[in-house]
Amino acid sequence: MSRMSIPDIREKYENGENLTMLTAYDAPIARQVDNGGVDMILVGDSAGDNHLGYNDTIPVTVDEALSLTASVDRAVENAMVIADLPFLSYGSSMEESVKNAGRFMKEARADAVKLETAPSGKTSIKVIDRLTELGIPVMGHIGLTPQRMNQIGGGYVQGRGDEKSATIEALIETAEQIEEAGAFSLVLEAVTEETGKRVTEVVDIPTIGIGAGRHVDGQVLVITDVLGLSEESYRLSKQYADLNSVICDAVESYVDDVQEGVFPASENVFDAIDEEG
Repeated sequence: MSRMSIPDIREKYENGENLTMLTAYDAPIARQVDNGGVDMILVGDSAGDNHLGYNDTIPVTVDEALSLTASVDRAVENAMVIADLPFLSYGSSMEESVKNAGRFMKEARADAVKLETAPSGKTSIKVIDRLTELGIPVMGHIGLTPQRMNQIGGGYVQGRGDEKSATIEALIETAEQIEEAGAFSLVLEAVTEETGKRVTEVVDIPTIGIGAGRHVDGQVLVITDVLGLSEESYRLSKQYADLNSVICDAVESYVDDVQEGVFPASENVFDAIDEEG
């Protein structure tokens, strides 16, 4: 079975099927996410604060993201693998933007890339246009854009039209420009439900929501939130397992077994000594 392709995504969208996407940052988790049947796996720059130990996404380097993407790619058979372009890996120049996006396709074998666009973000829209012209599929991203967190001052819901939030009209305009530039889909992060609904009604590409409400074409969540590996919960997410407790219990059991001399047992060693003699 071949991987999910852009025509496959388009067919699901046109048939009114809800699209599914989760993040993954390493091969073991990516394999399980793929086996679970998601349409797309995003190797997000959210790895910064969910996998690499940073406080946010800003420090993630191109080389780190390439390594994570390649490890996910090697484990995935069915889902489309999408690589998040890290902060300042695009936009400084068209040449650098194309070079970095190309590396994710050529070296890490991603099927597509994703990049963030600020309201009316002319530079990144030009980048999307150039990348798609060259055959690099692009997923857009509007609403709350974590790479701009230092500029906007926090994780504020977008679409409210106040001093901390873009207007719905600005986000709709940006979405239309991203579609026109050639993006095959669009992530809407932390926007009002009305924003998610109106953007979805206006554009003719799939909208994938994370905190964008119920009237979008699909959903994406961060895998550590889904599995209960995060240190805090978010309103826009849902926890489907409690692996923090499972892992903690397993480690404590291992420590107890070693301290009590229960592990390793005879079945865990090579050419065990016959202690009865």
